[in-house]
Amino acid sequence: MKLGAILLSGALALSAFTVPALAKDWKTVTITLEGAYAPWNLTNADGSLGGFEPELAKVLCERAKLECKLVASDWDGMIPALNAGKFDVIMDALSITEERKKVIDFTIPYAATPAAFATAKDSPLANAAGTGATITMTPGQTGVKEVDALKETFKGKTIGIQAATVYAKFVYDNFGDIATIREYKTAGDRDLDLQSGRIDLGFDDATVLEHAFETANGTLAFTGPQIAGPIWGPGEGLGIRKADTDLRDKFNVAIQSALDDGTVKTLSEKWFKMDISPRK
Repeated sequence: MKLGAILLSGALALSAFTVPALAKDWKTVTITLEGAYAPWNLTNADGSLGGFEPELAKVLCERAKLECKLVASDWDGMIPALNAGKFDVIMDALSITEERKKVIDFTIPYAATPAAFATAKDSPLANAAGTGATITMTPGQTGVKEVDALKETFKGKTIGIQAATVYAKFVYDNFGDIATIREYKTAGDRDLDLQSGRIDLGFDDATVLEHAFETANGTLAFTGPQIAGPIWGPGEGLGIRKADTDLRDKFNVAIQSALDDGTVKTLSEKWFKMDISPRK
């Protein structure tokens, strides 16, 4: 999901002031989620946090013998706030990338998902070349014929993205010179504009867009190929301060256990209707 310049520049600026973490006997841990990136995480009508990640967090914390508190916070400030000591863990479909690893540490991945474009079903952009297929890309890869074909189709259009995400970087790098890019604070805000026709396309994690299709009553659909592979890093993991290696190791053991016994598979099939466990 979600290496934007704003997020990382803030993280780098605060890295010098990172709260030092001494080795400690972890008993209580605060985990932050956005609460607005369904079905990964969402806010229920009663204000509680639900979705795939809150349910997985409960399992991981039990296995790590930790008492965990889940709190919602804004996506674009999470990494600086983590390093400032406002919470201990980020669990928000956070893609593991080399740039982010300069300022925070990560656990092993607990999920890995492709990304895709979406548009209105009745749009002339629907069923662009490659729709229904999946391509694999590596970081910085250029000259991909499927992406070049989309550039021709999407020229002059408006593409909506959630700010400060790996997906935003991809769209700017590949479509910034031929399309208008509009940033949104949340994926939900973007999807509302896509549904109402205020933008032509959206780009995001395919599982998030699938959820948007349901809430849009079938008026939206994928267009063009889904994009998977190392371009998004090894997958989504927990973000943890670099000093807290002991906490990282506790969660690594818990995540591996949940992958090995099929718990991640079961929860992802419940929330995504597919297994999003990272492939070995």
